Amino acid sequence: MRTALLSTSDRTGLLPFARRLHQEFGYRLLSTGGTARALREGGLEVEEVSERTGFPEILDGRVKTLHPRIHAGILARRDLPAHRAVLAEQEIPTIDLVAVNLYPFAEAVATPGADREMAIENIDIGGPTLLRSAAKNADAVTVICEPTDYEEVLATLARGGEEELRQLRRRLAAKVFRHTQGYDRAVADYLEENLAGSTLEPDLLSLSGFPRTLTVEEPRALSLRYGENPHQQAALYGAGFFDLFEQLQGKELSYNNILDLSAAAFLIGEFEVPSVAILKHTNPCGVASADRVEDAWEAALATDRQSAFGGIIAVSQTVSGELARRMDGLFAELILAPDFDEEARAVLAERKNLRLLVARSALRADALRDLRSVAGGLLVQDRDQRTPPSESFQVVTRRGPTEEEWTGLRFAWKVVKHVKSNAIVYGRGERTLGIGAGQMSRVDSSRIAVWKAAEAGLSLEGSVVASDAFFPFADGLQAAAAAGATAAIQPGGSRRDEEVIAAADEAGMAMIFTGARHFRH
Repeated sequence: MRTALLSTSDRTGLLPFARRLHQEFGYRLLSTGGTARALREGGLEVEEVSERTGFPEILDGRVKTLHPRIHAGILARRDLPAHRAVLAEQEIPTIDLVAVNLYPFAEAVATPGADREMAIENIDIGGPTLLRSAAKNADAVTVICEPTDYEEVLATLARGGEEELRQLRRRLAAKVFRHTQGYDRAVADYLEENLAGSTLEPDLLSLSGFPRTLTVEEPRALSLRYGENPHQQAALYGAGFFDLFEQLQGKELSYNNILDLSAAAFLIGEFEVPSVAILKHTNPCGVASADRVEDAWEAALATDRQSAFGGIIAVSQTVSGELARRMDGLFAELILAPDFDEEARAVLAERKNLRLLVARSALRADALRDLRSVAGGLLVQDRDQRTPPSESFQVVTRRGPTEEEWTGLRFAWKVVKHVKSNAIVYGRGERTLGIGAGQMSRVDSSRIAVWKAAEAGLSLEGSVVASDAFFPFADGLQAAAAAGATAAIQPGGSRRDEEVIAAADEAGMAMIFTGARHFRH
């Protein structure tokens, strides 16, 4: 008779699973402690592990399945006569199915008032050992680490195909090692983060969320046709992506779409009022806010109609039918919004290839991390946080900004954070007028922004200018004044700050130092 060892902390679906194993497929049930009691209360006959080993559970349950009569029954190779002979000599029955789920360590340490002692007692030893033993011998043993797999195991047993069962076992074995790896990582992270008060010197980086060893484990969420270019293969990893975005229509997402989508979501997440951002290659072409989202659209598009062609559009409000009709004249790859009303969906449905995506929630940078591959390693950093309140900004010129200039400065400072360095943004009110991105010289970025505004027929007279990093020389500020800007916002911190301030005063400009830089490489 085949034997199933069941030892679970999560007993979801356990009784019907065990009943079918015993009644339909003839498995003897072997179990421990609370699981054995639950099975007996459900009317099933169960053999206790302590009966099989002849050794009681000891040390408050810390030792119960760690015994040769258990692990030999799991690990013995059925195809080796020598292994079968040892089992016969020692009178050890085989164990053919192992269903174990681990102590809920992560949940335990997240409980209010949880301390180190509670954490230590919730580190599972026997469970991972059983799972790993069974997974190692997957050619003969079925291993289950999550209740969600019960039904598939039962269905496969019912069909009776040996090859199908073998393939299922191997897949479940791989899942076990992923599962125990994640469990071990959670324990290690907790122990590293809670070194304070111990005799060991705390690792300050670990305490701030940067572990000594970085483990990245994400499931493949989407296979992509190709990467940035057709000769590059690509895939998206991370199930959380589809928790944030839902695609309503259009072609499948490409690698570049996903990069642009992420950049757009973070940019539009800066705004709580009706706003529109149009992006191309992760840089904004135009951004605007207004009382009506339709007016924000017109202002954002007017910044750079040429670059907007083939870009993606992010909207902070539900897309209405009127807005959808206004967008109809622009070819776009993708539109992202919190929702689309029925009329908008009907209008946009005529553009079969246009991707419509719903953002399930506004994305904020707080508490997120950037992870980028470099030659031979990975770079990890805190994501650039949300813009600090303007109350912390410092007026450094003789003249302070007017109320209208303050509005423009706050808006441009939000936008410049999302433009590739060196970044310059000209704006007026809550809209952009010219954007210069990604140049090796800050002056060149400013020249491009001025040229873009002229190409769009937009005057920079009375505008404001935002720079993602300090002006290293007065020439950048002087160029902005010559273009028509009357106020500037920048981090400050240059050795020549006094020269730049003097240039602003000479031009009659107001200038703000924020004290925070926004490089974006």
